[in-house]
Amino acid sequence: ELPPSEFMQVADSTWLVLSVVSNGREPPGCQATGVTKIARSVIAPLAEHHVSVLMLSTYQTDFILVRERDLPVVIHTLAGEFDIYKEESGECVPVTCDDVSNGFLKPKPAASPTLHPVQSPHTRFCVLTVAPDTLPAIATMLIDVLFYSHSPQWDAATGSQDLDSITFFSFSLIEGYISIVMDAETQKRFPSDLLLTSSTGELWRMVRIGGQPLGFDECGIVAQIAEPLAAADISAYYISTFNFDHALVPEEGIAEVIQLLQQRQESSR
Repeated sequence: ELPPSEFMQVADSTWLVLSVVSNGREPPGCQATGVTKIARSVIAPLAEHHVSVLMLSTYQTDFILVRERDLPVVIHTLAGEFDIYKEESGECVPVTCDDVSNGFLKPKPAASPTLHPVQSPHTRFCVLTVAPDTLPAIATMLIDVLFYSHSPQWDAATGSQDLDSITFFSFSLIEGYISIVMDAETQKRFPSDLLLTSSTGELWRMVRIGGQPLGFDECGIVAQIAEPLAAADISAYYISTFNFDHALVPEEGIAEVIQLLQQRQESSR
């Protein structure tokens, strides 16, 4: 319903949402959350079969978006590891490989994913949720942050953004559940009794992937970050956007994360 505009760029694909639900067979003591939990079983296999994904971690759960035209490849790739269901009229219906075998061609494994540069701003972030019935109480503040907050200055000499501080605010409303990512300074502007976070109240640091707009066509970008973090059992929230990808990791683990990613980048040269 949005009117056509020169200011809006729309990807030339329809995307479907995959929601990965644990079946409770994870090993005891596994504390990893976010993209790390599904790196080996979902993200890496899809990257190997050249399926481009968008990743959206929220306070409640994680979602993987895949192109509708890639669905046969996705199902054939994941069917050995997962029970797959599709939603029809509000009901979950089992899907088998036979349902999508017509015209399916097994893809050739993709080459090693391109390694994009990573940057880590000093900004500290919070992952939060808010009860839907309290949303009107913070609506004015949300609008102010979304539309009127100032972005960090660009360095005219280098043509790049000062990464000592980065503006990043993510708001998602999915099936009635609200998830917000904001920096710790912005959080202070909101009523503290309305924003809910984990019992530990931990803060997160960001790893930003990409030196230029990534678009939606390349595969393996999420895997570049998710696989080494999964190997080290480091929790991460991951948010894909058109310009960059963003991984949030626990503040106390940022040095280890940067070291892991730098080692991977050097070893691939």
